[in-house]
Amino acid sequence: MSYRRSIAIDGPAGSGKSTVARGLARMLGYRYVSTGDIYRALALATLRKGVDPTDEQEVERLALESRIELHETADGGQRTFLNGEDVSDAIRRADVDGVVSPVSVHPRVRAWLIGLQRSLANERDIVMDGRDIGTVVLPESEHKFFLTASPEERARRRHKEYEAKGRAVSFDEVLQGVLSRDAIDSGRATAPLVVAPGAVVIDCTNMSVAQVIGEMLRALGRTGN
Repeated sequence: MSYRRSIAIDGPAGSGKSTVARGLARMLGYRYVSTGDIYRALALATLRKGVDPTDEQEVERLALESRIELHETADGGQRTFLNGEDVSDAIRRADVDGVVSPVSVHPRVRAWLIGLQRSLANERDIVMDGRDIGTVVLPESEHKFFLTASPEERARRRHKEYEAKGRAVSFDEVLQGVLSRDAIDSGRATAPLVVAPGAVVIDCTNMSVAQVIGEMLRALGRTGN
C-alpha cells in the first residue's frame, strides 16, 4: 500500500501545523486530517470512564472499545466523533489538555491508532498533521514537512487561543505547558517527535500562515497566489 501522494506535516505543540495543514489542503483540493484530535478523543474517553491515562493496558482496552471518527466538513475542516457523538469542542477543554500526553505515549495505543490514520490516507489525497506522520504513520509520503517555532512564540499563540476561548491562564503557565509537552513528545521511547528523513524544515517563528503555505507550495513545485 502506497501513500506517496499524501503530505505529512509534523511539529511540536503550538507550531501552527493544523492551521497551515488545513489551508494547504484547501488550496490543493486535498482532505485535511489532524491526527491530534484522535488522541484528544481518546483522552476525553479516559476522563469520562475514569480510566487512569498512565495505565497502558486500560487505555488500550478503552481504545479498542471506542469508535473514533474524523468527518470532513464542507469548508475543508474536521469534526471529531466519539462513539457517534460530536466531541469537536469537548476535546479542546483544559482537562483534556492535561491527559493527552500520558495517553499518547503508550506504544500499543499508538500502534492501534496508526491503522485508523492510514485508513484515512488510503481513501483520498490527504494533508495530515501530527507528531509522527512522516516518520511512522506515512513514511512513504514523498512530501514531508516539519514546522517549528520558538517555545515563546508557540506559547504566545496558545495563550492567545485560550484568551479567545475565555480560559484564564497566565502566559508563564502556557509556556511551561509547551516545554513539558516538548519534553514528553521528544523523549518518549515510541515514535518520538523528530524530523523525518527528507523533510523540509520551516521555522515559522516570524512567518504568517500565508507565508508558510507559500513556502510549502514552492517546495511542492506549485505556486500560490
